[in-house]
Amino acid sequence: MIVIGLTGSIGMGKTTTAGLFSEEGIPVHDADQVVHDLYRDKAVAQAIELAFPGSVIGGEVDRRKLSENLAKNPANFKKLEAIVHPLVHERERVFLDEQKHASQPIVLLDIPLLFETGGQQRVDVIVVASCAEDIQRQRVLSRPGMTQEKLDLILSRQLPDAEKRAHADFVVDTGLGIDDARRQVKTILETLRARSSRSGKTDNA
Repeated sequence: MIVIGLTGSIGMGKTTTAGLFSEEGIPVHDADQVVHDLYRDKAVAQAIELAFPGSVIGGEVDRRKLSENLAKNPANFKKLEAIVHPLVHERERVFLDEQKHASQPIVLLDIPLLFETGGQQRVDVIVVASCAEDIQRQRVLSRPGMTQEKLDLILSRQLPDAEKRAHADFVVDTGLGIDDARRQVKTILETLRARSSRSGKTDNA
């Protein structure tokens, strides 16, 4: 089973790219969605409230309140990661076990902070979603509630796009439109399926 690690800085089109892989029948594990789900878990919310008072409303983590809390002291990201990351990794492990049991040839892990958290050690192939910086900023700053200050804080925690692309096996340029990105994804999968087929013949020889 080939495990693809998909990543990309904010606004680079990573989520859209993950959707294109899903369109092609590739099972996708979305780490960010797992975090969203965990924030609704009562036990997780309690742990986060203890670490970041005022971040939980109605028994669920309020992402805006949590972001405000973290903005006051960015060093606290490590404290949050210590709570959330082990739980995300466990969900990921279960996903991979299930897909392997189902004999899936290719799966995808959508991990926003792939390089920043050492996730590249857990995948076979790295795909980076990317686009021109001006397109990235235009996309991000058009989001409700987003400011240049918030964007700068997020980018400060992410490996620069150029470094991500330098460590990628494949890059999907999302700045050329959805149809072009879809074509790029199809090409990547054709390459990986051919590689898997050659490997299988070698193994059986």
